[in-house]
Amino acid sequence: MIIETRSPEETFELGKEIGEAAKPGQVYTLNGDLGVGKTVFTQGVAAGLGITEPVSSPTFTIVQVYEEGRLPFYHFDVYRIGDIEEMEEIGYDDYFFGEGICLIEWAELIRDILPEKRIEITIEKDLTQGFDYRRITVQEVE
Repeated sequence: MIIETRSPEETFELGKEIGEAAKPGQVYTLNGDLGVGKTVFTQGVAAGLGITEPVSSPTFTIVQVYEEGRLPFYHFDVYRIGDIEEMEEIGYDDYFFGEGICLIEWAELIRDILPEKRIEITIEKDLTQGFDYRRITVQEVE
């Protein structure tokens, strides 16, 4: 499925819809260049789960855990990960195969350990369509 958004608010709303529909155990991978709106999208997912605390990218902690929503939300940012072993050290499989939902930014960097069943989301800019235009591809992988 391909969705086009034309503002950060629309990108947030798409994330919120995905959060509202999320089911326990789902893993979402989120890919896109710096500045495409991954954090805005993620904030929408959190809002859809009923999380009201501020959500930002967990750049220096690898994973941020939010438990106040209808499901636990595990937000990963693996951009600065040096080695897959770092994921093992934090016990990634407890998150990936737990009862909450995982959203993993820069997931292509840890492709080798991603669950076979996941939902891949890619956000792309196209400046010919306008500064705030985003093309968001959502694809189930099994």
